Amino acid sequence: MSDAPAFVFRPATRADLPAVLALLAEEERVVDPAAIEVTEAYERAFAAIEQDPRNEMLVLAEAGTGAVVGCLQATYIPGLGKGGAERALIEAVRIRADRRGGGLGRTLMERAVARARARGCALVQLTSNKARADAHRFYAALGFARSHEGFKLTL
Repeated sequence: MSDAPAFVFRPATRADLPAVLALLAEEERVVDPAAIEVTEAYERAFAAIEQDPRNEMLVLAEAGTGAVVGCLQATYIPGLGKGGAERALIEAVRIRADRRGGGLGRTLMERAVARARARGCALVQLTSNKARADAHRFYAALGFARSHEGFKLTL
């Protein structure tokens, strides 16, 4: 029998919000969710995601403890390309800094892709900061192709 903990992939709940914000706050070190201030703006944003059938904040949590070790946001976009099929946009992908390198990122992404496939999406797309070379290698190893050049305009 394996000593490795089992993991649950599920939509985030309001109770997960501090842990998700801790993952998003700092990539290179573990941030204690108890140290996170959940502002009214975060509450509004989470409520909007939770209430929108085209958006999901998804978490990977230890089955026994419920500790959130990974997260991502999936947005399902209708479109006229790809025969009118939806596409899934994945953003805010994080694995807790002390849990990287053990396959959890692969598990998180494979489950998100399976969820998009089950929904009928024709493709999954994501963006990643140009400075994140390790993440780029990770996404390429999962089969993602660098097919487009992305642009952002900060407002």
